[in-house]
Amino acid sequence: MTNNNLDIFNELESSVRSYVRSFPAVFTKAKGSKMWDETGKEYLDFFSGAGALNYGHNDPKMKEKLVEYILNDGITHSLDKATTAKRDFLKKFNDVILKPRDMDYKVMFPGPTGTNTVESALKIARKVTGRTEVISFTNGFHGMTIGSLSVTGNAMKRKGAGIPLSNAVTMPFDRFNEDGEDFASLDYLESFLENSGSGVDIPAAMILETVQGEGGINAARFEWIKRVDEICKKWDIKLIIDDVQAGVGRTGTFFSFEPAGIKPDIICLSKSIGGFGSPLALTLIDPEMDIWSPGEHNGTFRGNNHAFITATESLSYWEDDSFEESIQQKSKKISDFLEELVNKYPEMKGHVRGRGFMVGIGSAVDGLSSKVAEEAFNRGLIMETSGSNDEVFKLFPALNIKETELEKGLDIIEDSVKAVLAAEKELVTN
Repeated sequence: MTNNNLDIFNELESSVRSYVRSFPAVFTKAKGSKMWDETGKEYLDFFSGAGALNYGHNDPKMKEKLVEYILNDGITHSLDKATTAKRDFLKKFNDVILKPRDMDYKVMFPGPTGTNTVESALKIARKVTGRTEVISFTNGFHGMTIGSLSVTGNAMKRKGAGIPLSNAVTMPFDRFNEDGEDFASLDYLESFLENSGSGVDIPAAMILETVQGEGGINAARFEWIKRVDEICKKWDIKLIIDDVQAGVGRTGTFFSFEPAGIKPDIICLSKSIGGFGSPLALTLIDPEMDIWSPGEHNGTFRGNNHAFITATESLSYWEDDSFEESIQQKSKKISDFLEELVNKYPEMKGHVRGRGFMVGIGSAVDGLSSKVAEEAFNRGLIMETSGSNDEVFKLFPALNIKETELEKGLDIIEDSVKAVLAAEKELVTN
């Protein structure tokens, strides 16, 4: 077989395939922050499974625990029956994550994916309040099933539903079409709640990402997040934080909202909560809201015991402050690099977005970010774009990436920017 031959995928796989178009290689091996294709070419991974591999590929301790569990005939599939693997995860999650943060939540296993946790969050908020509407925010992305799509902003993805999406109202995210530092977006939102002629009913919930992953790496200010929380409390609206992509350390703390000092009513987790890349999702619910009837929300694969094993081991990273401190130290290096890049190459018309390990550069030059990501791939770095027009190239390295690998990746990004800008200049000259 010809190496990196994509013919079989083009012939047999649906046209819905996406990432293979951006990264046209047949991958065969991955370890830490590196991947290899079948030609033997090595790539640095600044994509991390769209945030599902915060600890990199094939973490040795997680792998060891998982292999041991499998070889001992541990339970694989259990629906929501009690297993030792689930018990160990629940205890460690409570001891290592919830208790030290003075957080009290019931843990729900809604199914294996991010959209599963969002769907369950929307359902319980509506069930508890008896209301139907949900307020979401511009450029938000919450999943691809019907309920999640109804609170997602991207027009192309919404169109894929094939039916009208209802019972949701979109409001402006922080600094959406705002140049100043005021909170006009929330003044606007609250005016709709206060005015009985606005046509907006008091909703069951508000749902938001503190940093919008697919929507363009837009980071909400902590003051803005706090005020959203205050508005929700004032009107008895349930606040849902979608931490599927921004959580599990991606923005510098385990939960992305921690610096804002809030405690949401519902928290959605998936992607890297499984640790190893195995599918797992959690919905954390205020205990007073846990009014489900048994089986009222379920899913065949809500008992992924292999993921419980690796998820439990992954929490060892968080048993003291050293891991979080290392994330924040590396985050500063990444942020300083991006700021320098924007200043060094003004023709990029760029600005830095995001926080922590969830950052990127948004460019006002049409198509530039996609070209930079393509050039980086050709040079051995996997990096994707984000935003409604793919105007942002985004950096999602593993949180435990080695300093030397991080620096090499940043060098590749700068070389890619220089190459694309040079090509653009030559095109204009000719």
